[in-house]
Amino acid sequence: MAATLTVAAPARAGASPFLISLTVMLGMIMAIVDGTIVNVGLNTIAGTLGASLDDAAWIVTGYLLASVITMPLNGWLTAKFGRKRFYAGCVAIFTIASLLCGTATTVWQLTFYRILQGFGGGALQPTAQAIIFETFPPSKRGMATAIFGLGAMVGPALGPLIGGYLIDNATWPLLFFVNIPIGVAAFFMTIAFIPDPAYLEKPKGGIDWLGLALLSCGIGALQYVLERGQHDDWFDSSTIVLLSVVSIVATTWFLIKSLRDPHPIVDLRSFRFPTFVFGNVLMVIVGFGLYGTSLIMPLFFQTSMGMTAFDTGVALLPGAIATAVSMVIIGRLMPIVDPRILTALGLVLSAWSCWWLGDLNQYAGVGDIFWPRIVQGFGMGLTFVPVTTVMLGSLPKNELASAAGVSMLVRTLGASVGIAVLTTLLASETTIAWMALAGGVTHARGASVSQINGLLVQSATVIAYDYLFRICAFVFLAALPFVAFMKPSRGAGAVSVAMAE
Repeated sequence: MAATLTVAAPARAGASPFLISLTVMLGMIMAIVDGTIVNVGLNTIAGTLGASLDDAAWIVTGYLLASVITMPLNGWLTAKFGRKRFYAGCVAIFTIASLLCGTATTVWQLTFYRILQGFGGGALQPTAQAIIFETFPPSKRGMATAIFGLGAMVGPALGPLIGGYLIDNATWPLLFFVNIPIGVAAFFMTIAFIPDPAYLEKPKGGIDWLGLALLSCGIGALQYVLERGQHDDWFDSSTIVLLSVVSIVATTWFLIKSLRDPHPIVDLRSFRFPTFVFGNVLMVIVGFGLYGTSLIMPLFFQTSMGMTAFDTGVALLPGAIATAVSMVIIGRLMPIVDPRILTALGLVLSAWSCWWLGDLNQYAGVGDIFWPRIVQGFGMGLTFVPVTTVMLGSLPKNELASAAGVSMLVRTLGASVGIAVLTTLLASETTIAWMALAGGVTHARGASVSQINGLLVQSATVIAYDYLFRICAFVFLAALPFVAFMKPSRGAGAVSVAMAE
């Protein structure tokens, strides 16, 4: 099917693509930055609220659980409430929950508010992607995806920088209060500028409560397993085993029900397009690489190189800047260069940067990180824009909101898989490296056992981190064969009257 999206009619005269893009970017970046800004402040929050770090981890886990449940419902909720009302409501929920988070006095109260925040934040990214993609004509969809990618790819790097500065120089409630003025502006701009496309139709039938319950149980249980598996020692934990079974059964039941239901709560019809299928496979890789390395790099910088939270954010910043620059370049190259060539180049650059980072040691400085981060930033930008543009460009416009939500969920789960795999490998490889090093150590004159053990642990940790970077390099290279199946629609830019109606 060569039919693609058409430009949605603006809700009001004078609502330019720039204003629409700026509006949704505010809400989206707010949600993305908030997803990572809290990570660097967990120790401080736990200490202030008198909680253990293990309990404080639920502040992050609760947000993720709520957001992944909301993402695939994006299409159904958009049709139910209308795009303007739905997006404005999500911004309002996120902003109010941010205010409540900053006033929390216990860790469980904060976790509850973060869950509320996740329900609002989970829908902001896929809705923003659908709005931006529809706002621009087919010939400028590469640029539209680049605009979206600025937030989606740069946001995770800005979170630790902002969070580190606020933790080092202010108090932890500011991690949440900083969202309030942005959220208020985004809310009123949404009311003023966001269009309600004419093609949206109310979902037929009532709410599919069984489908909603199955989706929530399946995705929620899976996310819990991925988030807490390493902490709970994976399948040695009865809770992890039980939730794994729940996830498999509930997800399988949900998929079968959705494929048979004429009016499912999550529309899976987009998977009939091979390009959408392979695009999501690549999105898993992007999620694994982007968020996986975004996790292990700050940990490496702070544990092995002795950086502060803010210094870590500064070290990560060159990659974010390189991504932003690559987004501008790629938006102009998309109309004239085969997207598969750009995607392959992006994957190779990402692999090269990870291999380069695998040479770091505890004596490395910011200068040793600068160029690998620049290469990584360019690589991620070159990968994200072509894949997203080609993947969504083959879809009819009435499926875009649902497809964007599903795609965002896939990328998020890819990130969770990456984090789970890398944290598990980090623990096991550190132990293996320590045992190998300890076997060849003899007692040095004047050195205590604790000093020797400290040096062994430090060296073993560096070896483990370098191993993880090399693993990420192979993951990026393993994705290259899938690029060949990302065939751009020859009818890109064509308008199908049948689809439009």
